[in-house]
Amino acid sequence: MTQIRIATFNLENFDEPAPNVPHPSLDERIALMKPQITRLRADIACFQEVHGQERPGQPRDLLALKELLADTNLAGASLTSTKPANDAVFDMRNLVIATHLPVIKHQQLKNDLVNEPRYQRLTANPSDAAPVAIGIERPILHAQIDIDHAAPGRLLHVINVHLKSKIPSDIPGQLIGPRKDIWSSADSWAEGSFLSSMKRMSQALEVRRLIDQILDDDPDARIIVAGDFNAEPEEVPVLAICGNVEDTNNGELATRVLVPLERTIPSEARYTLFHHGRGQMIDHMLVTRNLLAHYHGSEIHNEILHDDSIAFATDIKYPESDHAPVVATFDFD
Repeated sequence: MTQIRIATFNLENFDEPAPNVPHPSLDERIALMKPQITRLRADIACFQEVHGQERPGQPRDLLALKELLADTNLAGASLTSTKPANDAVFDMRNLVIATHLPVIKHQQLKNDLVNEPRYQRLTANPSDAAPVAIGIERPILHAQIDIDHAAPGRLLHVINVHLKSKIPSDIPGQLIGPRKDIWSSADSWAEGSFLSSMKRMSQALEVRRLIDQILDDDPDARIIVAGDFNAEPEEVPVLAICGNVEDTNNGELATRVLVPLERTIPSEARYTLFHHGRGQMIDHMLVTRNLLAHYHGSEIHNEILHDDSIAFATDIKYPESDHAPVVATFDFD
């Protein structure tokens, strides 16, 4: 019997601090977060919001993450990351899959399976002369991993996601104030929220189309989608990726349904983020039904999760992430 632990963890803007913002330092963040990484004991970890760092004469790299993983079981692990065209990592908000297991193939998708919708903004100032593209802001990351005990040719498909947040998208001319963080009207705020929902659903649709492509090629494929969905279980982005028979009304699609593993966790402990005092489950692990045969259990490490949305809740007070990690255990013959 071989045990595999798979985790997802939004590290919340994990980076070295800017020179004019000395606290919290990277060392201060690592001091609190390295024990969280150690506790995961993950064989495969999906990270979100991992920033890249630069050194003179070298391509941008995941230096802060490597320092976080040092002296844990993921030290020296391969780091499969989203990348821009120049093959360095992105400056901000990379998706990373960390594992010592062989990564056979990987790809990133960003409006590859979903066309950019076009929309003429109603509150833009100056007005849009024509509809503009509302593109996806962040790619999704898909890796095929050999978990050693898999049947020949049967790999584990790991899809790491970070869906667009509910923060309204910018509308030209509608943000005012010294920090450009005040909306000039309620309808412009509403339209910005509408644009964000379009981006979030475009990502969810792209994930679902990728899942269906994988299952078209191999109906018995083992798939896990993990990450920060910025949506709770009953919200449309999660439901779109799950593809429940209750929603499609098509029983022939039952084998293509993805199952949220948090359902096995007691409801009172089922949250990964606090927002205005309410626990929200927005970080998910969804799996194909065939993985349930190997599923042992899940954990949400939220015992000391803080609420980043309350007054005076600064990063200096709370250097750790505002998300709780989730880890699932599978037992394979």
